[in-house]
Amino acid sequence: MGLVTPNPGTFIWMVIIFGIVLLILKKYAWIPILKTLKDREESIDKALNSAAEARKEVEGLKANNEKIIAEARKEKDIILKEAKEIKNKIIAEAKEKTNLETQKSIELARQQIEVEKNAALDEIKKQIAELSVSIAEKVIKKELSNPSEQKEMVDNLIDDIKLN
Repeated sequence: MGLVTPNPGTFIWMVIIFGIVLLILKKYAWIPILKTLKDREESIDKALNSAAEARKEVEGLKANNEKIIAEARKEKDIILKEAKEIKNKIIAEAKEKTNLETQKSIELARQQIEVEKNAALDEIKKQIAELSVSIAEKVIKKELSNPSEQKEMVDNLIDDIKLN
């Protein structure tokens, strides 16, 4: 049973050696380990704080980006609206200009038709006058006493004459 019960001398030496080991560990190991743990804890806290600040900054940037995107969409809508108005205005002006040009062309064509119609009527009148004079001349040259012969001669002359 000597192994189970500690010897008082061994117990004292064990306490002394344990105390010396504790002092050595405290001086050379415990303080540097605690310092390293404290430094590590501070660096983790700094990293967490930096991450929180970065998260806040990113959220602020997101909000700012969304605001910028909303403004850009509004500007896009305004620009598209203005472009549609300009397009409609240009189309209306082009239609109006085309209508005016068409009216001018129609009026010019009417005037040309009227001029050509008058020229044709003048030409027909001239030819009728020449024919009348020609017929009267021939009738006068041949003095006919018989009206039926005169009528026959006029009919023959009319058939012979071709209108240009």
